[in-house]
Amino acid sequence: MLEKINKPNDLKKLNLDEKEKLAEEIREYILKIVSENGGHLASNLGVVELTIALHTIFDIPHDKLIWDVGHQSYVHKILTGRKEELKTLRKFGGIAGFPKTKESEADCFNTGHSSTSISAALGMARARDIKKEKNSVIAVIGDGALTGGMALEALNDAGCSQTDIKVILNDNEMSISKNIGGLNRFLGKLRTKKLYKKSSISLKNILLKIPLVGKPIVKICQRSKRAIKQLVIPKMYFEDIGFCYLGPVDGHNIKELENILKLSKQVKGPVLIHVLTKKGKGYEIAEKNPDRYHATGPFNIKTGKSKQAKKADYSKIFGDTLVELAEQNEKITAITAAMKDGTGMRKFQEKFPDRFFDVGIAEQHALCLAAGMAKEGAIPFVSIYSSFYQRGYDQVIHDIATQKLPVIMCVDRAGIVGADGETHQGMLDMAFFRLVPNLIIMAPKNFQELRKMMKKAVELKRPVIIRYPRGGENSEVWKNNNTKKINIEIGKAEKIKSGKDITIVAIGKTVEKAIKVNEKLKEKGIDAEIINARFLKPLDKKTILKSINKTKRIVTIEDGTIINGLGSAIKEIIVDEKLKNIELKVFAYPDKFIEHGSVEELEKKYGQDVESIVKEIEKIGKTRRQNVLSTSRG
Repeated sequence: MLEKINKPNDLKKLNLDEKEKLAEEIREYILKIVSENGGHLASNLGVVELTIALHTIFDIPHDKLIWDVGHQSYVHKILTGRKEELKTLRKFGGIAGFPKTKESEADCFNTGHSSTSISAALGMARARDIKKEKNSVIAVIGDGALTGGMALEALNDAGCSQTDIKVILNDNEMSISKNIGGLNRFLGKLRTKKLYKKSSISLKNILLKIPLVGKPIVKICQRSKRAIKQLVIPKMYFEDIGFCYLGPVDGHNIKELENILKLSKQVKGPVLIHVLTKKGKGYEIAEKNPDRYHATGPFNIKTGKSKQAKKADYSKIFGDTLVELAEQNEKITAITAAMKDGTGMRKFQEKFPDRFFDVGIAEQHALCLAAGMAKEGAIPFVSIYSSFYQRGYDQVIHDIATQKLPVIMCVDRAGIVGADGETHQGMLDMAFFRLVPNLIIMAPKNFQELRKMMKKAVELKRPVIIRYPRGGENSEVWKNNNTKKINIEIGKAEKIKSGKDITIVAIGKTVEKAIKVNEKLKEKGIDAEIINARFLKPLDKKTILKSINKTKRIVTIEDGTIINGLGSAIKEIIVDEKLKNIELKVFAYPDKFIEHGSVEELEKKYGQDVESIVKEIEKIGKTRRQNVLSTSRG
């Protein structure tokens, strides 16, 4: 069946048996590709039948289909002419793991973060109405994403709008970690109820045809039905705010899905279709461990075991250290936004369940919650991925920084993360946090420094940012460099090596790179001074100035955007101090969103790898020697 699907309309030619066969083949195809490339597995296996039904009943791309987050769009890509391209999934130059408008007109909106689809869909539907066009607009959102405040704001607006919009609630009881909270309990009640809406529309149409009495009878029936419905399905939230609620429906039964989607097309105004799916459907290992197979690297299909050896990473070191600190200090609490496994907090939850808080996909709430706890004497650690901190920026400013509250904000996945691409690269956190008064911003060069920084942060009683990358340290680099005698002083850099020819200032994981660069420069007769900045804010101006005045040449290396990071801070020092005849080269990523690919490929493309940095430093050296020669000849 899969061979017959080369363009969107090919699906509509298949009968039900053929579609069910197609669903099996799509699962096998996705499983094969993700086992080789890595990617989001469980969520895609869970929406196979739903995606087939959506593309059967609706006319994509004339009808607009927006996937919330978008990591579950692999089936959609297969059905919209990208079957062969899926083999390049998440690879450098290949197709993305999320919807991208530049890939296909079937991808009508770029997504990557949670809880955005209903807002975008409502915007498209309202624009459609203004233009007096006729097409359906469908948002597919998971029950995990429904905990995000933006999704609730959009539901509230859509419910009172009377705009024709369809919201598919893909309910698999999971986000990344298992869902929690009041909404999850509410949905649990709905999952137990049978479909009650199927006959409603046809009966209404029959009654309305009865002369004179038809309309009054319909009104009486509607009032009675609503009263009965409140007894049968308590707290009908969706209907109460203005949606026509259809469901729940089995999300793996194509016939039932098609019937309820057809029914939704007859309803005027906002419709919510409650679809029950199983994350990891069809691959038993993923069904039993959906959180583990939410996102995965390459793995063995038969065993489910990773093809890559598991090593210690920054998230694990963070989690282990947090437990150690909490054992010593009962004021320490931990907060995550549906990412306890990804951020390394599971061990803390098991050890201190009363001091652990998973708030769901709600970064704004997580940060303001932390502020409230800190105000009352707790010491909250909040661990959120760098790209997701963007969602809680106002809370960092308004609720934490203005009050100087001792919230320790741990920025996981800072810098380039690789295959998840532009919506997940942690490129901007140094730039936007640096703007905020009262923040202390630090970044460890290795595991040992992360431990020390976390301990120091507890002592400070100030708002602190600690940023660290995805993955681990290079143990070979640190085996040959003394890392045990680490003493963290606020605003104090570490001089790793003295030199006379050039100053290299690096921060965070790029200190490793600076050491490797220095080894190459030695071979070329260039004597570099290496400074580990440690702090972006406050920056150690004294140490850096002393080195600049000695070498007159400075290079900065950082894993973030070129705007408003370490390089910008050094430029400001040079300007403020009115330094003359200083050569400066900033190694950072350009002012653009960085696409997907491996970290190594992206570093090479943007000149951030060791070899590219060494070549550029050599150019600086040659320019300087030429200037010296010109001056002496003159």
